[in-house]
Amino acid sequence: MKPETKPPTSPVLDYLEQLHREFAAVKDGDVATYIPGLAKANPNWFGICLVTATGAVYEAGDSRQPFTIQSISKPFVYGLALEDNGRTEVLKKIGMEPTGDAFNSISLEPGTGRPRNPMINAGAIATTSLIAGKSAHTRLQRLLDMFALYTGHGVTVDESIYRSESETGHRNRAIGHMLRNFDILTSDPIPSVELYFQQCSVSVTARDLGIMAATLANRGVNPVTGKQAIRGEYVESILSVMGSCGMYDYAGEWIYKIGMPAKSGVAGGIIAVLPGQLGIGVFSPPLDAHGNSVRGIKVCDAISRHCDLHLLNRPNIGKSAIRFKFTGAELNSSRVRTQEESQVLSQSGGGIKVYQLQGHLSFITAEAVVRDVIGDFDATQQLILDFKRVLTLNESACRLFYEILLKLAEQGKPVLFTHTGHMPLLRRYLKAKLGKRFEKLFQPFDDNDLALEWCENRLLKNVLPARPARQRARVVEYELCNHFTLGELKTFASFLKRQSYKAGETIIHIGAEAQEIFLLARGGVSVFVPQAGGARRRLATFSAGMVFGEMAAIDRAPRSAMVVADTEVECDVLSLDNFDRLGVSHPATKIKLLKNLNLSLCHRLRKANRELSLFD
Repeated sequence: MKPETKPPTSPVLDYLEQLHREFAAVKDGDVATYIPGLAKANPNWFGICLVTATGAVYEAGDSRQPFTIQSISKPFVYGLALEDNGRTEVLKKIGMEPTGDAFNSISLEPGTGRPRNPMINAGAIATTSLIAGKSAHTRLQRLLDMFALYTGHGVTVDESIYRSESETGHRNRAIGHMLRNFDILTSDPIPSVELYFQQCSVSVTARDLGIMAATLANRGVNPVTGKQAIRGEYVESILSVMGSCGMYDYAGEWIYKIGMPAKSGVAGGIIAVLPGQLGIGVFSPPLDAHGNSVRGIKVCDAISRHCDLHLLNRPNIGKSAIRFKFTGAELNSSRVRTQEESQVLSQSGGGIKVYQLQGHLSFITAEAVVRDVIGDFDATQQLILDFKRVLTLNESACRLFYEILLKLAEQGKPVLFTHTGHMPLLRRYLKAKLGKRFEKLFQPFDDNDLALEWCENRLLKNVLPARPARQRARVVEYELCNHFTLGELKTFASFLKRQSYKAGETIIHIGAEAQEIFLLARGGVSVFVPQAGGARRRLATFSAGMVFGEMAAIDRAPRSAMVVADTEVECDVLSLDNFDRLGVSHPATKIKLLKNLNLSLCHRLRKANRELSLFD
C-alpha cells in the first residue's frame, strides 16, 4: 500500500520559516525596561505573520504569543478619531509632520502647542482625547471594539502592564498637562492619559498584527472576516502618517530601504502595510537604539527586498492573476480520441489542471496562484501554467513558480509551461535555479493544446493497458462501420480505394472542391486553419480507425480547413461518386453509414458545446 504523503506547504510559508530560522540567531538589541512589566519578556520570542489583502494568512514561530500592542495602537486610534471628528477637526489638534525625535519627546509646534504628528506620545495622547464617549468606560469599550474589528476577535487590556505603565508614566502625564496648557486638551488630562495607557496595554499577537495591517492594506476591510474596521476614506491618512512618522527618527531610512508604511511598539511588535496587497506583523522583544524590534526590521527588510515590495516600485496589479482555470476532464486537446480513451479522460482527466494567467505577475499576484495550486495539490496530477496573457513578471514571481515546480516534481507531478516566449526572465531564472535538472523539469510548449495532449497521453498510458502498435486499421475497425454485418463490410470495402501520403504532405487544401471521404488506415493526420502572420492553428488530430473530410458527404461545400499528414499515412478513400452509388445499390448500408456519421458529428458537437459552456 502506498504510504500517505503529507500535503505540501506554501512556498510563502516556507520562506517565512526560513527567515525565522535565520533571524532567530540574531541576539542584538535589548528588551525594553523603562516600563517594568515589559522587562519580563523573553528575548527569544519571535513570531512572523504575513496576511494578503485577499485573506491568506501565513505564520511562523511564536505568532500566537500574546504581548502588548504599545505604540502600534496609535495609527488605529488615530483612525477612530478621524471617524469621530473628521480630518479638519483632528488637524486642528494634531499635525502630520515628522519630528526626527524620540517617541516620547515633547514635540509641540511653537505658539499653538499642537503636537507634530499622532505617532509621537504627545500626538497620541491628543488623539486619544478625541475619542467620543460619555464616560471613561464607554471610551475604553469603543477602543476595544475597534481593535476587535481589526483583529477579528475580542481583545482585552493586560492589567499588569497597564498598572506598570500608569505607575511609571509621569512623563506622559507631564505631556498631558502641557497639552492642557495649550488647550489641545480641553479638560482634565489625566483620564485621557490613563486611556492612552490602556490602549497601549491591549494584548495582541503577531498574527493579530498581520491581520490588522492587512485590513489597512484592504482599505479598511478585514480580509479574514470581511467586516469593515474603518471607513476606507480615512485609510490613506493613517498610512500617510505611518509612512512619514511611524518609525520615529528611523522613519526616513525605513521608507527609503523597506518602502512600506509601518509602525513599531516598544514591546517588540512591528506592522508594515503594502496598500492593496498585504500586511506584515512581526514580534520580537529586543529593541535597537531607536526603540524598534531588531529582528522585526530585519524580517521586513528581507521580505521587501526578496519579494520586491517597495511601495514606490509597485506593479500594476489589475485583475486577478488567474484569468481562467479548467481540468482535462472539462476540456480536451484537439486530438480526437477513441470512445475508450474519451471515457478515461472524462473520469480521470480532472487530475490535469490548467491555469490561464494574466496581467502583471509580482509576489502578491503569483502568491494567489500558488496558494490555489497548493490548496488543490492532492487532486492535481499534472499542471499546465499558461502565460499567454501575462504582461510582465518579476523575479519574486519566478521564485514562487520555481518553488511550486519543485513541490510538484517531488511527487512525480509534471509542470508544463505554455506561451513563455515573451517571458525570458522565467526561463533564465529556472535554468539558474534548476541547474542540471533544467532540461528534465522545465517543459515548455507553444500552446495549451499541445500541452494538454502531452498530459492526456501520459494519463492514458498509465491507465489503459499497453497495446501492440497497430500497423493498419481493418475496415471492421473504422468508426463509420460500427454495427455493420460481415456482408455489409465486404460490400463497403469494395467501394474504397487505398491511397498513401508522405509525412508533411497536404492531403486536403483549403478551398478545394470536396470529392471524397477519408478513412484513416495507418498513421496520423492533423487539421489546421491559417492564422495571421503565416501561423496556423490545429483544430484536430486523427489516428488510425478515424474518419476525416466527412462533412463533404453532407454539404458538398469547398474545404474549410487543411489536413496534413503527421506521419506516413495510408487512407481508404470513399469518393462522393461511390458514396452516391452505394445508396443506389445498397441503400441499407448507406443508411447505417449515415447514422454512424451523424453520431460522430453529434459527439463532436456535444464536446464543443461543453467547452463553450465552460468558457462562459
